Amino acid sequence: MTPTSTPRLPAVGETLPSFSLPAALAGKEEKVLSDQDFTGSPWVLFVYPKDATSGCTIEVCEFRELAAEFDKLKVKLVGLSRDKLSAHHKFIANQNLPYPLLSDAEQELLRGWNLIAHKTMYGKPVTKVLRTTFVMDGKNKVLNVFENVSAPGHARAVLEFLQSLR
Repeated sequence: MTPTSTPRLPAVGETLPSFSLPAALAGKEEKVLSDQDFTGSPWVLFVYPKDATSGCTIEVCEFRELAAEFDKLKVKLVGLSRDKLSAHHKFIANQNLPYPLLSDAEQELLRGWNLIAHKTMYGKPVTKVLRTTFVMDGKNKVLNVFENVSAPGHARAVLEFLQSLR
């Protein structure tokens, strides 16, 4: 993404724009992951607002509970938020998450994909991350975009979408 380009959500049918971000993995392991690390099989990138908040905990735990079903379909799961790696490590340990969490602490990717919204909450300005999920094929082509996601039941909806493709 160039500084002069307009932020835009990747659309169905497009190739997901390239990225490279630090990731937290189980066991306090860290690694830089890029979109190329997920090529070869379908994968799901779910963007969520903040570690250890109620809605986000529901979402990551539902993906955790269905991880074996995604594995049967050979689909990889990846979470993304603007939290730092230290917060991700704690969240992974507390919720026993079996998949990586990407950190976009600088919000470069989130802004580039137009996933940051400026809103007002309780009369004060806030910057929010828009809960959005991307489903990709093995060549990083976007198969579906779930926007305005409500956390409860979302992982199941993503799984059902993938099952419908079989």
